[in-house]
Amino acid sequence: MGAGIMEPTASVTDESTTRAHLDRLNDAYRSLLIGACPSQSAADVALLISSAVRGLLTDHKPRSPGICNGSWVDVTCLSLTLLQRITSNLTSRSLSSPVTWYCEDILTLSFRRQALMSHIIDLFQNEDQVVSHLAAKAVSACVFHQLHQSGTFSPVWLQKYVQVFSCSHHGPELDSCLWSLTEVLKRLLKGPHHADILGELLAAFDTSLSALCSKFLPEERTAGAQCLMEATSTAGLLMDLLEVLTASSLIGGAGVCLRSQRITIIHSSALLTTVSCSPQYFVKKRALLLLKRAVLQKAGEDWASAAVLSTGLRYENFHSDMNMLAHGVLTVVAAGWLQTVQVKSASYFGGTKRIGGEEDHKPDCVMLRAASLLLLKSMELHIQAARATGVDGASEVNGYLQRLWGFLRRCSVQLTEVTHPCCWVSLLFGDQDDDMIEAAKALFSIFLHHRRCSELGDHSVLEEACACGSNPHCHFLLLLQTISFDHSILLDFLISTETCFLEYFVRYLKYLRGDWQGFVAACKTISSHNSPLSLQHSGPGAGNMLKVTCKGGSDQVVVSSSVHPTGGILQVGTINLVGYDSSDQSDPENMEVSEEEPGPSVCERNGCRAVDVKQEIRGPPIPRRPKQCFSAVSEPNSPLQRRQDGPAVVQIEQPSPCPTMSGQLGCETSARAVLCMSQLREVVTRLHAKKLFPYNPCSLIQLLAQVDNYF
Repeated sequence: MGAGIMEPTASVTDESTTRAHLDRLNDAYRSLLIGACPSQSAADVALLISSAVRGLLTDHKPRSPGICNGSWVDVTCLSLTLLQRITSNLTSRSLSSPVTWYCEDILTLSFRRQALMSHIIDLFQNEDQVVSHLAAKAVSACVFHQLHQSGTFSPVWLQKYVQVFSCSHHGPELDSCLWSLTEVLKRLLKGPHHADILGELLAAFDTSLSALCSKFLPEERTAGAQCLMEATSTAGLLMDLLEVLTASSLIGGAGVCLRSQRITIIHSSALLTTVSCSPQYFVKKRALLLLKRAVLQKAGEDWASAAVLSTGLRYENFHSDMNMLAHGVLTVVAAGWLQTVQVKSASYFGGTKRIGGEEDHKPDCVMLRAASLLLLKSMELHIQAARATGVDGASEVNGYLQRLWGFLRRCSVQLTEVTHPCCWVSLLFGDQDDDMIEAAKALFSIFLHHRRCSELGDHSVLEEACACGSNPHCHFLLLLQTISFDHSILLDFLISTETCFLEYFVRYLKYLRGDWQGFVAACKTISSHNSPLSLQHSGPGAGNMLKVTCKGGSDQVVVSSSVHPTGGILQVGTINLVGYDSSDQSDPENMEVSEEEPGPSVCERNGCRAVDVKQEIRGPPIPRRPKQCFSAVSEPNSPLQRRQDGPAVVQIEQPSPCPTMSGQLGCETSARAVLCMSQLREVVTRLHAKKLFPYNPCSLIQLLAQVDNYF
């Protein structure tokens, strides 16, 4: 009976103790939020945090409806959140001096006297995912603060993580360690002055991370690999860590790269197997995107500092690693890997949902683009290596392109309807300009290699290139059609650091000088086929008017224009582009890019502001001599009439030398393309004259002028 009477009293006592802890932690948290010192001493706050963490560790039972267990979990969560707030504020140096000293005392008392680090890491095993995740966030904040302040890290933290990675059992503890380490490395990569600290940290984890990935990503399928493929959360976190490690290899300079930084390359075969064999679609997609970013050298571009990733220096065996990755991709593609790549319907807010009754549903273009770029870039790297050894791979290249074309037609209804293979690039990459330029650049290198290796004449080479979808003239014209021949968008590409357009554009213009007839033929070909920007007859009452529409998806740019074959007005619709930052990398004198060898990207901030560039674009055109060949495009007042509050207007007149409809449209297309490049030359010349262009464009201006002269 006595025991029965005492139980409620104990419960009430525990409840009052819990409430007291919550109130005191709340008071400390609210005071720090407003930048003031709490009423309690630093020692009291440190003791509160430590007791909250240790109190939960004494009871590993899952959360129950009882008030004590549930409330104490809340106390632990609040203490972890408070600890993260303290370290984040100290790292950002956003506190006043008294509050800074107060917070530093809390950390000193917590980690040096209370040995809190090991207790927080033990919370990674907690069955409550909120507690486990908050513990990982608190550890990440504390470790990064210590690295930021002193360049050192906790030996307890290192020992615990190495132990977890060596055990390699997937579960909450491993997931928290992977997430936490990834977060620390990401924050180091975001800063421009952490390269040395990053190298020391990676060296400490090099052996354990290599062993972890060797177990989860073996060359041959094992039980461990199967477990990883079934554990979606662990696989996703491991892919995130591999991308961070790959990104870190791009900033190390010309020195030796650690094995852990090369895991993506070393285990590329296992990653390719994961893409084809994993039962989880998310894991397939994440592995494919990792390989795509690795081969494009764009790992970490979504979150890392551009200044950090674009040093231009690569580690000692970088090129051999890239060749190894390319060889692995081409080997599995030749063995039929593309036939095993699963492509589901397009995702909507994290899921796939087919709209009822819609049979021509959209495929997952992220997967299609990733697989396409992975193969195209691997072919480009293989070609560069083959050129060095003198290997002839013309027929081999065409075989890979045919496999890719078959894969795309199998997965996409829209691509099945395409009658001209060159159109697939603009149709697939139309809403991703950076990927589209990468694909066009790789295909251009593939075309040049094929032309050099084959014994066909120029006309036959272009016909064969069209059959394989690799005609560079078609790709460039389709790009211009995608942007409605708007020279201002080309200008955005030229000054952007997010695409390799400058390199691609200069190489293409150099090739165009020697193959003007091929360009004219491509204009007629594009005009006579149903391209992503197709010509369709409008409804009744439109007379001879043709309507230019975009066949892309709802998330793509849609351009509605009217073209009169016998003379009329073309209204260019508004194009929404990715918002670019100003250029911050450049070699002002290095504009010479070889036709055969891709050169470095040439973009750099040079003190010009975007608003100055935009104002200058609207200025009066530079006078140029009239040309008879521009009879297809009349210019009443300026090369491109722009209404003050409306779209650009171009007056189109019937070209006299083209007797047939296809010939007329071909001449019209070439006239609009040359006019677009002429307008681009004028704007770049004007900006350069006023020192508003971010690099020296003299070579580019000369190439554009030569195109104008050819026409």
